[in-house]
Amino acid sequence: MRIVFLGPPGAGKGTQAQRLMAEHGMVQVSTGDLLRDAVRRGTPAGLRAKARMDAGALVSDDIVLELIRDRLDAPDTRRGFILDGFPRNVAQAEALGPELAGIGQALDAVILLDVDLDILMKRITGRRTCSLTGKLLNIHFSPRAELDACTRAGGTLIQRADDNEATIANRLKVYREQTEQLVPHYERLGLLRRVDGEGSVEEVYARLLDALGLVG
Repeated sequence: MRIVFLGPPGAGKGTQAQRLMAEHGMVQVSTGDLLRDAVRRGTPAGLRAKARMDAGALVSDDIVLELIRDRLDAPDTRRGFILDGFPRNVAQAEALGPELAGIGQALDAVILLDVDLDILMKRITGRRTCSLTGKLLNIHFSPRAELDACTRAGGTLIQRADDNEATIANRLKVYREQTEQLVPHYERLGLLRRVDGEGSVEEVYARLLDALGLVG
């Protein structure tokens, strides 16, 4: 299947996408990775992207679309892909559709992971990494025994600098103003599938499979 994931920061898109790819042979197509690779290899699109970045400008949509089109024309995407980081707004989505159709890779579904705002804030601001094991934990949701195991062993629970309320509030604001507008856009196209993103990873994954018709 050919999929785009939507949802606010902390909704669990990355976690669910990784499992879907591992179990169903899809590939992740990250626009950030594509840009870095093109710049490193010095491709024509990469050189144009580097010139814009060096000038302090955003990489234009036409460059990103060129990279996506080339990547999705590769044989390993024929079993399906999950597009990561694009589109971020309606203008990009409107440009993306014809590009994908032109290479026979039109989207099958757009997944929206719905999560309550309060839970999102706890998911993100509560994230911690054990300094000893690198294990990802959450002070709100991880079992107390797992949190204590890290500190009893002499480790500390480290919080990323950008996992604070002010930063997250700004990311949510950007999501509402730009990316959230993709929901009615893809709804009109009949591609949107809503998935309740609350509960355990297993519960959400089961709902995701059901929404994609990959169960049974």
